[in-house]
Amino acid sequence: MKKIAIYGASGHGKVIAEIVEELNYKVIAFIDDREKKEVFEFKSINYKKFKKKFLNLNSHIEVIIAIGNNKIREKIFRELIKDNIKIATLIHPKAIISKRAKIDIGTVVMAGVIVNAEAKIGKCVILNSSSVIEHENIINDFVHISPNVSLAGNVTIGKFSHIGIGATLIQGIKIGENSIIGAGSVVINNIEDNLKVVGVPAKRVLSK
Repeated sequence: MKKIAIYGASGHGKVIAEIVEELNYKVIAFIDDREKKEVFEFKSINYKKFKKKFLNLNSHIEVIIAIGNNKIREKIFRELIKDNIKIATLIHPKAIISKRAKIDIGTVVMAGVIVNAEAKIGKCVILNSSSVIEHENIINDFVHISPNVSLAGNVTIGKFSHIGIGATLIQGIKIGENSIIGAGSVVINNIEDNLKVVGVPAKRVLSK
C-alpha cells in the first residue's frame, strides 16, 4: 500500500483524505502550520516536523496538497519540488476521464467530474465535485474549478483563476490569469487578467 501525507487540515483536506482511501493509499499524516489540529484520527504536524519524522525514513512517501487557495497551493508546490518530495495526482474512481485527456502532477479530480477528449489540465488544479470539463479545454496551473461548473468546448482558463460554484462558460471562452468567476455566473465573453465577474450574463465587478 502506498503511503501519502495530506498538506492541509481543513475541510478540503478531509474530502481529499476520502479520495485517498478510495485509491488504497495509507494516510500517514496531515501537514498544517496549525499543529495538533484534529482531523479524523490524526493530529496535524508542521512541515518541518513532517520532514524530520517521515522523509528520512522513507523516501517513497507522496504528498498531496489540500489547500483551496491557488497562490498558497503554488507556494507549497514549489517548496515540495525544491525538497525533492514526490507530489501525488489523485483521480477519484467515480470521475470519468477521456483516455485522450492530459492531467499534470498535483491535480485532484473529485467524484462525478467529467474530463473529455483532448482536455489539458495543468499542475495542482482542483477539479471539484461534478464539474464538467469539455473537449479541448485548457486549464492552466493552480486553477480551482468549483463544484457543478460547466465548461463547454475549447475553453481556456488562465493560471490562478477561480471558477465559482455552478458557473457556466460557453464554448471558446478565454479566462485570463488570476481572475474570479462568481458563483452561478454565465460567461459569454472573454475575461481579461485580474478581473472579478458575476451575474447572468457575467459582468465585471467594479471596485469602490
